[in-house]
Amino acid sequence: MSDRTEVRGGEPTARPAPEAEGEHRFGLPTATALVVGSVIGTGVFALPSALAAYGPISLVAFGLVTFGALALALTFGALSRRIPGSGGPYVYAREAFGDFAGFLTAWSYWITAWAGNAAIVVAWVGYVEVFWNTGHSTGWSIAIAMVGLWLPALVNLSGLRNTGAMQVVTTVLKFVPLLFMATVGLLFVDADNFGSFNASGMSAGGAVSAAAAIALFSYLGIETASVAAGRVRDPRRNVGLATVLGTLGCAVVYVLGTVTVFGTVPNAALQASTAPFTDSADAIFGGEWAGQAVAVAAVVSGLGALIGWTLIVAEMPRVAARDRLFPRQFAATRNGVPAFGIISSTVLASLLTVVSYTSFANVFTTIVLLSVLTAVIPYLFSAAAQLFWLLTRGRATRPARLVRDVLVSVVALVFSFWSLAGSGYQAVYYGAFCLFLGVPVYIWMKVGRGEYGEPASPQPADELVPTDGAVPGPRDGAAGDRAGSGEPTGGVVVAREAVAARSAEIPGRGPRVDGRRRSPADH
Repeated sequence: MSDRTEVRGGEPTARPAPEAEGEHRFGLPTATALVVGSVIGTGVFALPSALAAYGPISLVAFGLVTFGALALALTFGALSRRIPGSGGPYVYAREAFGDFAGFLTAWSYWITAWAGNAAIVVAWVGYVEVFWNTGHSTGWSIAIAMVGLWLPALVNLSGLRNTGAMQVVTTVLKFVPLLFMATVGLLFVDADNFGSFNASGMSAGGAVSAAAAIALFSYLGIETASVAAGRVRDPRRNVGLATVLGTLGCAVVYVLGTVTVFGTVPNAALQASTAPFTDSADAIFGGEWAGQAVAVAAVVSGLGALIGWTLIVAEMPRVAARDRLFPRQFAATRNGVPAFGIISSTVLASLLTVVSYTSFANVFTTIVLLSVLTAVIPYLFSAAAQLFWLLTRGRATRPARLVRDVLVSVVALVFSFWSLAGSGYQAVYYGAFCLFLGVPVYIWMKVGRGEYGEPASPQPADELVPTDGAVPGPRDGAAGDRAGSGEPTGGVVVAREAVAARSAEIPGRGPRVDGRRRSPADH
């Protein structure tokens, strides 16, 4: 389940550790289902209502966001081949820019994941209430939301095999009706329903940027296969392929499905709708049966997304905790899953959901913008890491391929900045506040590691090597190396010596030879 990192010529690569006996791993279909299941939650089912306030110009924003999301997917695919272990954006940022960048990425992504779960469950409640609590009583809405958050937590705590099986089943059940709406539904589009092209009252550029920030929420999750790469078989091949295939599939049903909803439900009614795909299905087929079928698909979809995100919300902190950049409780596992991370993040999502229903006037959009802002930071660091490695280590690459890869990473980087700018002042304010709350945590973790003097409670050497076989601590080329020399200093030397001494006692793991871990073939 762990991954081990080598440094060859200053460029980080990683070798996934051998699979533990009896450990369950995701294949390509399950990894793709994890991407699709995490990306397609209930957000897409509620998104047309959020975009309706801007009018059809939001479809332009959706197209641009789709283009940027594909650039990010290709970037994550390339990064996963370079470093195929678990952690995704956290590992990429830490390898390229050091501990602080890695910590900020993990911290920001952690906020994104549990705040995003709150947004997903809010949209999910809207579709549950097609059948029950149709009067939208706040108390019952909160109760339904708690079921939507804690049921996926229980599925995850039962083990990876159950999580993977549920991802495949729920992905199929939700993808089919969405694909139907994105194809057959186009035959029923009426241009009169679209309304004013720019209904926002803003400039065209402002409307596109604002709508794009909301639309980006629909694509959050394209990186999930890379975050859980250590749990995927043959991650160098399967992670990148699952990321690109999953993003392409989502893009088709997203853009065409939104066009169908815009063209079948009048704009004024769409802005007030809590279940826009249900209203669209009712408008297409008449009566209520079609809309209720779509609502069932949305409920299943939301549960599938929450199951996937509940795993992902704890996965990156687990890897950061192994590197002692997150509290050690996040590294603890039960049934092969990070139980503390799952429970604590679900508690935080529950609290945010309660606050949202009692304090926010526009629940879904408010949480969406906060989630988008904190998600863009890991995306930005990942694109920057890829660009950094291409410009510093890509000289041996064929010129045409290098130009192509640089162009893709530049598009991903520019797209991340654009999404950041479009989040709005309120989201930037709350997002920046949440992000920098992590600085005291970072100081606490660094002091606890003893890199700046003696730690208050010296940590036994045994604790430097987790039970799953990972070797934590600063990697070569990360923060702590002398500028320009590549030689480690201070606490990095102490940590590595302790790890090396402990590793010598573990079968199959010898000391480092020429900057890498000696393999059995070296003996």
